[in-house]
Amino acid sequence: MKKTILTLLITVLGINVGPLSCACAQVNATKVTAYYFHGSVRCPTCRALEQYSKEAIEANFKDALASGKLEFKVVNVEDKGNEHFAKEYQLYTKSLILSFVKEGKETQWKNLGKIWEYVGNKQRFIEYVKSEVIAALKEAQ
Repeated sequence: MKKTILTLLITVLGINVGPLSCACAQVNATKVTAYYFHGSVRCPTCRALEQYSKEAIEANFKDALASGKLEFKVVNVEDKGNEHFAKEYQLYTKSLILSFVKEGKETQWKNLGKIWEYVGNKQRFIEYVKSEVIAALKEAQ
């Protein structure tokens, strides 16, 4: 109701709010954030986990990324200010986490633990991540 009244006032008064209207919509939106977490020391396998995760998400979810329904973030948990992620997501190694966010607050999360099992098979890895993200986006609607 409030949003309808605000939209009506903006339209009637001819106010150009530009990016502000998009920001308000994003706060109230339901979205999924895919976090790839790593540390400062990175081996070739760890780099492959990140590369495959990024590729799976960016190649298969362009529309969801563009609309803000999906985000992909790479986070070094050893950087100052990021230490809390290790505790919050119970991280003990490099991980891909899907975080469900509704109205600006995380409601649940999922660790895609099989990325370690599939890192030796890029196609299987990408299919696994793709199927998990599809399920997450459906659940987030």
